[in-house]
Amino acid sequence: MMDLSAVFQEAFFGSLTSVWNIAKVVMPLMIVIQVAKDYRLLDYLSRFMKPATNFLGMSRESGFPLMVGLAFGLSFGAGVIVQSAKEGNLSKKDLILLSAFLASCHAVVEDTLIFVAVGANGWILLSARLLTAIVATFLLSKRLKHLTHDDATQLQRENLKQPVS
Repeated sequence: MMDLSAVFQEAFFGSLTSVWNIAKVVMPLMIVIQVAKDYRLLDYLSRFMKPATNFLGMSRESGFPLMVGLAFGLSFGAGVIVQSAKEGNLSKKDLILLSAFLASCHAVVEDTLIFVAVGANGWILLSARLLTAIVATFLLSKRLKHLTHDDATQLQRENLKQPVS
């Protein structure tokens, strides 16, 4: 017979552990982002990424979230994207294009090394993922020409109207 109190205890402490693990990742990331903003490192990174983001139909502000997602994966990338969207820095078009790109090409270093360890050709894997992401995002950007950076203000207003649960 299953002890119900043991189930609740496991659920409670398991949830606390999960929240703590998420906080250990998100809190330092938000601090690093704030320091990077304060020292204008994000401006530098955005200028560095501008040719790529322009080609993909994204605004300059999407460069940093794109780099984070490419380097560290969807969890970190999503955190940066959500933060940038809440601040009104990304348009709906940017959000859609970032999501499309990172869906097929994220955590490129880690994922590539994992597959190389089991015998895959890393260059072919990396090239295929990058090419797929670039082509898909470029084509999608042509379909979304009507969405502009002005949508970011509207998106921020919509988020502020939502009740907090």
